[in-house]
Amino acid sequence: MCDPANMAANLTNEQENATKDFLGKVNAKYRRKIGPVPWSTAVRFLYARKFDVTRAVALFDQHEQIRKQEGLNDFDPLSEPLKTELLTGKFTVLQKRDNTDAAIAVFTAHKHIPANSTHQTTLQGVVFQLDCALQDTVTQKAGIVFIYDMSNSKYSNFDYDLSQKILTLLKGGYPAKLKKVLIVTAPLWFKAPFKILRLFVREKLRERVYTVSVAQLPSHIPRESLPTQLGGSLDLDHNEWLSHCILSMTSTGPESPLSHYDGKSPSPQKRASAPSDIDISVSGNGVDSWAEEGNLNPPSSASSGFSDDDSLHGDGAALTATQLVDYVRDRGRSGLMQEYAEIRLRPPDGTFNIAKSRNNLPKNRYTDVLCYDHSRVILSEVDNDYDNDYIHANFVDGYKQKNAFINTQGPLPKTTTDFWRMIWEQHTLIIVMTTRVMERGRLKCHQYWETQVDGEVVYGQFIVKTLAVETDPDYTVSTISLTNSKTDETREVSHWQFTSWPDYGVPHSAKAMLEFLERVRRKQASMVVALGDTWAGHPRGPPIVVHCSAGIGRTGTFCTLDICISRLEDIGTADIRGTVERIRSQRAYSIQMPDQYIFCHLALIEYALMKGHLQSADLTGFDQGAEEDSE
Repeated sequence: MCDPANMAANLTNEQENATKDFLGKVNAKYRRKIGPVPWSTAVRFLYARKFDVTRAVALFDQHEQIRKQEGLNDFDPLSEPLKTELLTGKFTVLQKRDNTDAAIAVFTAHKHIPANSTHQTTLQGVVFQLDCALQDTVTQKAGIVFIYDMSNSKYSNFDYDLSQKILTLLKGGYPAKLKKVLIVTAPLWFKAPFKILRLFVREKLRERVYTVSVAQLPSHIPRESLPTQLGGSLDLDHNEWLSHCILSMTSTGPESPLSHYDGKSPSPQKRASAPSDIDISVSGNGVDSWAEEGNLNPPSSASSGFSDDDSLHGDGAALTATQLVDYVRDRGRSGLMQEYAEIRLRPPDGTFNIAKSRNNLPKNRYTDVLCYDHSRVILSEVDNDYDNDYIHANFVDGYKQKNAFINTQGPLPKTTTDFWRMIWEQHTLIIVMTTRVMERGRLKCHQYWETQVDGEVVYGQFIVKTLAVETDPDYTVSTISLTNSKTDETREVSHWQFTSWPDYGVPHSAKAMLEFLERVRRKQASMVVALGDTWAGHPRGPPIVVHCSAGIGRTGTFCTLDICISRLEDIGTADIRGTVERIRSQRAYSIQMPDQYIFCHLALIEYALMKGHLQSADLTGFDQGAEEDSE
């Protein structure tokens, strides 16, 4: 039997006190109905709610209500019809984890035939396996990623009521952190019901529900942790996982997961009950050893994994607009340059192995500007050729939005077809270009679209036609129709080119750039609204593709301003340094020059003045003692 004192040794004093408080409240309410709740179960519910006792008790109440309502309190995994349900493999837990150590659960839609399985049986199969996965303390702490694989599924495989019940269970009736939900290869008919289903998850989780293609999955989960049918390299062994579950849930040893069920040693046919009746201690042959055999990936400092605040940029000095003025004045130009120098001294937050491979090196415009492996955009494979999934581009998070941007280099002639393929696969609506094609007599970017109305160019399977052009002294807006000749589908893409930004420098005034950025955001919002039910992703829409020549200097500056402005408007503070560091962890070397870093500060102050967040800004002495920048 597991000793609660030993389990408590891994908790802080504050967590231990919270656990005692939780047990006092739930046992007073449930002891007569289900018996005393074990310490280990209390810890599980508290981990799921960050040791907030009130929220954990509410979760326990909801959990007990759902388990009773759906008949999930007492079932036998070795008896029909649950045995057959488990053997279908429609739901399974993988033997490897994501980069944040979260467990990965997969529901394969095409294996579900509603006529052959009741809701109760399907839910029993899900919770039986999740209960087993949640025995592992690593999973308790790191949570679960849920993949809903709709590849090769038909409308006849979809059960709306069952989907609603699973979401209701996971959103607020199950003791696990649901890190994200990935819906893979969602058919067009799924868009409308999904839009309704999203309403059943709380707002924070809603921002972590994604509809993705198989090609996009590795941007969320490493290939080595994905099964082969989802584009990974993992050989899935569902039967081995089931054997482990049966063994752990029917073990007769003193550390059996069921050893607290009724005070007796259960027989091998003992039925699995709710976690409130289960002690989740793990033997040497249990989940811990399974995880060890899985060769789990350690979390990366630049991981794409999610937490509640993962896309909330800025972990350092969050400043109000007034505080920002004081900070900039006190630091001065030389102080901000020193701050930027400190940021640049940090080593890269990842590897560049794929970008440096022999086949991919020629696809990089500059040999010293490469893409991180962990955040790179992965193209779909063509003709089963693994080597053609590379493009010089990285996902970058925005403010409260995962993968809000794709930061990339100016396309080369040889990579332009891949560029338009990326635009198509990522459903991009807006392209932001912060460079001219030619600058200072040097070619900065291939002319990948036609500048004249009705101009048309073909790249591979994509027909790119310019429908309209709007010119402004500082930028040019082109409306482009993008046609996929293989599918005869046409989409509209809005191309925004900022033309008054000097290479290796910054605009003389931030006003034009701020107006440009605001118009880009308004256009993105209107295009998302126009998509209607065909867009079921994040409310701010698909990733905005941003590029200059190298894709790090002006590109990083644009994204920094967008993130800081969004945060300032939302909660009244900004953290420029934290934002730059976060962007650099996803797109290496972003913000290329000290003047660009300084410009972000001055532009944000100018924005605050324009929008009334500041009445005045005294920057007297800001330039005092500053040396002339040689760039």
